[in-house]
Amino acid sequence: MRTLHKIVILFFLIAVQSYSQNSVEFDGQLSVFGNFSPNNDLDVQIGARYIPELEYNFQLDSTSNLDFQASLNLDVNTAFSPFYKSKEDGNLDPYRVWARYSTQQFEIRAGLQKIDFGSATMLRPLQWFNQIDPRDPLALTNGVYGLLSRYYFANNANVWVWVLYRNERTRGFDALKTYDKKPEYGGRVQFPVPKGELGLSYHHRTTDPSELLGTMFHKQIAENKFGIDGKWDVEIGLWFEATYSHKSEDIGILTNQTLLNFGVDYTLNIGNGLGIVVEHLVTSYDAKAFKFENNTNITAVNATYPLAMYDNLSTVIYHDWASNKASLFVTYEHQFKRLTGYVMAYYNPETQQGFQENELVNSNTGPGIRFMLVYNH
Repeated sequence: MRTLHKIVILFFLIAVQSYSQNSVEFDGQLSVFGNFSPNNDLDVQIGARYIPELEYNFQLDSTSNLDFQASLNLDVNTAFSPFYKSKEDGNLDPYRVWARYSTQQFEIRAGLQKIDFGSATMLRPLQWFNQIDPRDPLALTNGVYGLLSRYYFANNANVWVWVLYRNERTRGFDALKTYDKKPEYGGRVQFPVPKGELGLSYHHRTTDPSELLGTMFHKQIAENKFGIDGKWDVEIGLWFEATYSHKSEDIGILTNQTLLNFGVDYTLNIGNGLGIVVEHLVTSYDAKAFKFENNTNITAVNATYPLAMYDNLSTVIYHDWASNKASLFVTYEHQFKRLTGYVMAYYNPETQQGFQENELVNSNTGPGIRFMLVYNH
């Protein structure tokens, strides 16, 4: 067991022991699921996940607080073909472990945390630090290890600065893994404009190309990412997100990456209100910047309709124009007194681009159906 795992478990034990003496919140989320996807070798999956969370909040004075949060991701699942073969898996990992100091206009947070910003909702160029799949009703994602500070001005403008370390996973649209022995750093400025807001973002990291490009690339390659996004509410919701990434070494079409997203949302006056979100993403990978010679175009549509107070129906449709392949994900949600139930039917092509698939969420090709129960305490 790694040292960090031991620290997290020790934190939980200390918190439980001190529960009677200190103010502490204990929450958790338990989810169980069953999945059937006949086109896959192991067509039946069942599993469970429990994410317990402990949080301390100390009010230092009338304007400042000190918070601590720790949560674990306990996951067990099995995939099998009845009477043929099976594959079991289980993990115990830290999910969030951070400490935060905050005032009315400033906060600084250190540890394993979620960092998320941007205007897009499904096809997200600025999803630099997480892997949220828009089809996942629980919005699960791995965190990143780092230090994040934010300052909020009186006019709702805000400034972000971050430093990350020991994060090697690919995130968002990253083609190359991060070299985790060098720190990453960056920042963001977000400010109001008439009927909306704009944001400017920057991030620097060192990539490790050996896994994708082979052992001939022994050295690490620096990458700089630049982003701009905006969102407006003008009868309908309008937004855009654009990023440009440049590698310091010539590695062919992976040297430069450009992503452009445009989106709109509107609630139609049909029945209880039909919410529609449409996004279109253009991606380009080029040896020379902004040549747009290797493009893909992807469109995603999300429709949600409240059937009743405790029932909701939603669908996500995704189309890749180059391959002419589409995916469909339909979710029916019902709120019980203490549980939330989901019935999900889907079809996924063999290869997909655009959606941020998450290793915390099982994804299968072809048609399938998934049942899930979630208990939050």
